[in-house]
Amino acid sequence: METSKLTTSEEKQRVFGQANAQAASGHPCSSGHNNEIPDGTFAPPPGPPPTFAPQGQVYAPPPGPPPGHIAAPLVPGKFSPPNHNWESVPDTADLPPPPAHAYLYSNTGNALPEDAERAHNFCNNTPLERPIKPLSAAYEAVQKGTFQPVRPREYNGSLAVIGNGRWSGHTVSGNGDCILWTDQPMYFAEEDSPLVTEKQKTVYFEVKLLGLSGGTSSETPGFSIGYVAQPYPTWRCPGWERGSLGVFSDDGCRFINDSFGGKEFTSEFNVGETVGLGMTFYRVDEKPFKTAPRPPTVDGKSTFFAVEVFFTRNGVLAGKWDLHEETDDEQGGLEGLEGDFDLHGAIGCFGGVEFEVCFDPSGWKWSSTR
Repeated sequence: METSKLTTSEEKQRVFGQANAQAASGHPCSSGHNNEIPDGTFAPPPGPPPTFAPQGQVYAPPPGPPPGHIAAPLVPGKFSPPNHNWESVPDTADLPPPPAHAYLYSNTGNALPEDAERAHNFCNNTPLERPIKPLSAAYEAVQKGTFQPVRPREYNGSLAVIGNGRWSGHTVSGNGDCILWTDQPMYFAEEDSPLVTEKQKTVYFEVKLLGLSGGTSSETPGFSIGYVAQPYPTWRCPGWERGSLGVFSDDGCRFINDSFGGKEFTSEFNVGETVGLGMTFYRVDEKPFKTAPRPPTVDGKSTFFAVEVFFTRNGVLAGKWDLHEETDDEQGGLEGLEGDFDLHGAIGCFGGVEFEVCFDPSGWKWSSTR
């Protein structure tokens, strides 16, 4: 047999023999007991497939972090979580009080709309007077409470000076709204300003209600005690127009440049009772009030003064408020009241009212040393 013409099968038979040739060729008739692994194949890995697990068998994760993971060192306090006591009650002592309840109309009487409109026109067309520097003798007299009353034509009734810094008055029943004021300022911005003196300044006076006459179910006679910057419309009570504030006897409401119904403050005054009203001007850095820091005004200016208004009844403190309290948009501005203008003591009258006024500190029921 020529080797060059042998088939592959014949060549294997010639080299390996009959049995080995059949096994090597992978013929189906080869022996089933041959355990040798054919050429080109591989044995399977031991154990079950990676995704195979007998029913009910669970493997725990390996201990420790995954390979290659290095935990960052813990820096004490750098990333510590916030510690809040959610059950604690916040301290509201330093928060400003809520705005006082305001009224659109008074329950005891309201001025005529045409009088209010006339007063608004007066204020819009008449600027406040600039502060004046008083003569030494005039300033000393003011410190003793020596004032003369300025009586407008709208005041109908009797009025007399009965002692140093003491007035007595009686308006007729049905008298319209009007105002009396001191001939000299009680507060001189050029002399009393905390920016000048580096200390606080307090002004104060008292009014005793002796009697009321006339009036109707809708119009109660009475008076208001307050302060005004000049000029001021003489047919309006203090508190109703710019540069003024006042507390009213008929309902106890307080007014600051307020032509509406005022804000709740105290109860109505009683006949025979003496009431007093004072203003204390502080430097802002004195922080006399436990309130939040005051923002600049709407025009961006900072408030130079902190002003407290306080009220007494028969010599006992009965209420006070921060002039720069929280307010709504409808309240008028504070021009003239913040310590940069001169201020006069004032009494507003409406209807028949009998009263006495005391500017002399020796005659006050209230004492600043209390």
